[in-house]
Amino acid sequence: MRKFKLTLLVLSLALLARGQKLDVLFPNNQLITTGVYYYPEHWDSTQWDRDLKNMAAMGFEFTHFAEFAWAQLEPAEGKYDFAWLDKAVSLAAKYKLKVIMCTSTCTPPVWLARKHPEILSMNENGQQMDHGSRQHASFSSSYYRTYSLKMIAELARHYGKDPRIVGWQIDNEPRTFFDYNPDAQQRFRMWLKNKYKTIDALNATWGTLFWSNTYSDFSQINIPLHSQWGMNLNQRLDHYRFAADETATFLDEQASEIKKYADTEQWVTTNYIPSYEGGYIGRSPQLDFITYTRYMVYGESLGVGRKGYRMGDPLRIAMANDFFRPLTPLFGVMELQPGQVNWGGINPQPMPGAVRLWLWHQFAGGSKLVCTYRYRAPLVGYEQYHYGIVGTDGITPTPGGVEYQKFIQEIELLRKENLQDASIPAHYSNRKTAILYNYENIWGMEMNKQTNQWNSMGHIMKYYNPLKAFGAPVDFITDQMDFNKYPVLIAPAYQQIDQSLIDKLENYAKAGGNLLLTCRTGHKNREGHLWEAKFAAPIHDLIGAEIEFYDLPMPHAQDSVLFGTKRYAWKTWGEVLLPKADTKTWATFEGDFYAGKPAVISRKLGKGTVTYVGIDSNNGLLEKEVLKKLYSQLAIPVENYPEGVTVEYRDGLGIAVNYSDKVYVLNIPVTAKILVGKKEIPTAGVTVWQLR
Repeated sequence: MRKFKLTLLVLSLALLARGQKLDVLFPNNQLITTGVYYYPEHWDSTQWDRDLKNMAAMGFEFTHFAEFAWAQLEPAEGKYDFAWLDKAVSLAAKYKLKVIMCTSTCTPPVWLARKHPEILSMNENGQQMDHGSRQHASFSSSYYRTYSLKMIAELARHYGKDPRIVGWQIDNEPRTFFDYNPDAQQRFRMWLKNKYKTIDALNATWGTLFWSNTYSDFSQINIPLHSQWGMNLNQRLDHYRFAADETATFLDEQASEIKKYADTEQWVTTNYIPSYEGGYIGRSPQLDFITYTRYMVYGESLGVGRKGYRMGDPLRIAMANDFFRPLTPLFGVMELQPGQVNWGGINPQPMPGAVRLWLWHQFAGGSKLVCTYRYRAPLVGYEQYHYGIVGTDGITPTPGGVEYQKFIQEIELLRKENLQDASIPAHYSNRKTAILYNYENIWGMEMNKQTNQWNSMGHIMKYYNPLKAFGAPVDFITDQMDFNKYPVLIAPAYQQIDQSLIDKLENYAKAGGNLLLTCRTGHKNREGHLWEAKFAAPIHDLIGAEIEFYDLPMPHAQDSVLFGTKRYAWKTWGEVLLPKADTKTWATFEGDFYAGKPAVISRKLGKGTVTYVGIDSNNGLLEKEVLKKLYSQLAIPVENYPEGVTVEYRDGLGIAVNYSDKVYVLNIPVTAKILVGKKEIPTAGVTVWQLR
């Protein structure tokens, strides 16, 4: 935990130092810049000029080269060929397209894999990956790390001072890998030795007296088999931490290598998948800012209404924006779906207007750049049938390509407006809310659920969903960030905690903040150990109650809680509370031997309040009512947007998007100037207005 706090501090200082540089590179009056991936190595070089010219004519401002091109950049060991890429960069510059240069570490060349098969990752069953796909190399292979940096150094020496290169993307969609190759085993042991120093300290933390788990030397420890029943929980927790560190440090090593040679005007980023429980996102301080990937329609997200699957989950983009924004001085979307894809369970066409809707939703959340994968639809390879901005003829814009053009044109019109007054309306900022998030809580609960009905991320969404319906701006924050700028702070199922965080939460409430904690909070310390005290004892003074016990009913015998005059079903997790005299009861249990006992409580603490929700309801309706009551008592007015409608503000603009299956009529001030759309927003529609 100490190492994690230090990493966050270093990251915060590094990002703060880069803030001014980024303000210059991404000026506010630009609003957002739009780009598209291009793979010159995939096409006959006689077509490059035509393609890049058309790209610029469509309004794109930057392009993106070489993320999968290691075999073309280094066709044989130590033999580099940048001539073809030089030509592509020159053609991009000819049409005033800026270039993002990429490292190709997710696609090592075959000669490297054959000469050094130890670079290939290995799964839990001992099966080694092989050449022929992507992301098959091991971040834990010491040789792979070292050799990758050699290639990156050559690339950075060649392009690091090139003014046509605006920035760098590292790897592609980096993620946590549970790798079992020999290097990973050794690096895990060294990681443990660095953390614990002595084997006795490890044994004490892991509780190895249980089931005769005791070790006498670090060399005896293997990466845990996560599929094996009963594996030591702390061993698994440390492996999650290790795997996250391997990803984070590999990105940092690459960024550091680039910065040895790159001009200070070139920024460095990567494009994360929004894997909220991965543990590595935001932990690479050498990155100047972070971007992410987002796909919306791939047959597995049904959206709103019978045809909602053609637009996707209405909060999928919103949550990614709200998660990434607090971690970085600015953020962007490096890979946004341009149309139909090929890799989902079922790959339907997006609804007309959906691509433009997603673009505006990215903008609404604060994104400073947006890029799409890819310009041309591929003719060969795994991603056949994946749409691009133009179709298989290389010329004709796809429906998504047309919608990208429309968005670019609309942004260009906004740039001409006088947006000097970038104020945000008070009714919006007054309901700003933070959700306290730590991926280690997700790891701990998912490893030790106690009921197969529990879903950690699903529980968090029962609070996030109503907040967006209220029209509340939301930030997902870590416990190292500033709490005091948020009128309301929610800590859902914050299972692993320490006294310093409890003190910080208490001080936040006493200073006037309004804290809402939920079931499973405070059960364990940071290493996942239960307290040698009454159940969740360290938070009893904070919430103004004891937790007598928790219950996990069988699904066929679910019960309810009474909140006001309404009943709400539950079957997952319920904590029976014993409140102190100054703590008020908001909801009580019904239907079992503890009927009538408190399930939701609230109290005043200093200038603020603390509310504790000891129940996980079936559908989130109870959680929404609790939040309504809390905001009402705080005299914070909220909206009641229907599912699928989201409204955000940035740069003095209001932006509304409609994923629902009905027309929605906006209630905006008569003095507002509508710049895009109308007050009546159709399905897949967007409205943008300026406050005056």
